[in-house]
Amino acid sequence: MAVQFEAFCAGGLAPGWSLMVQGQADSSEERFEINFLSEMGDIAFHVKPRFSSATVVGNAFQGGRWGEEEVSSVFPLALGEPFEMEISSDGEHFHVYAQEHKVLQFPHRQRPLTAITRVRVLSDHHLAQVELAKRSLSWGEGSY
Repeated sequence: MAVQFEAFCAGGLAPGWSLMVQGQADSSEERFEINFLSEMGDIAFHVKPRFSSATVVGNAFQGGRWGEEEVSSVFPLALGEPFEMEISSDGEHFHVYAQEHKVLQFPHRQRPLTAITRVRVLSDHHLAQVELAKRSLSWGEGSY
């Protein structure tokens, strides 16, 4: 599987970071995954759509071992069709959306969040666009 995108998160992950991936799933091979990596080399969050079982799997690899998988059967992706996935983070969870449907909410297993410093997208599928952005979180209309 080829690295399609890799970025460094200046200052580490914090609430408000968002990753958007757009592409096309051309085959049923499970050759697409997104990893949020810690400065120690652990995978703080691993998300992988599995087309063969129509599931999305989330996990973490810490201290040399995988944790317990969290599996979602909400799967709005289809082979041969364009897809869009977005992963955002708040103070407690990663939130995974596919085609604007929430497919997974994964609790942060890596603390502190600032230790999560890289994002890597691996894929053999055609990716049209990948964007990593930090958005400001605002509540209400006034400035406080």
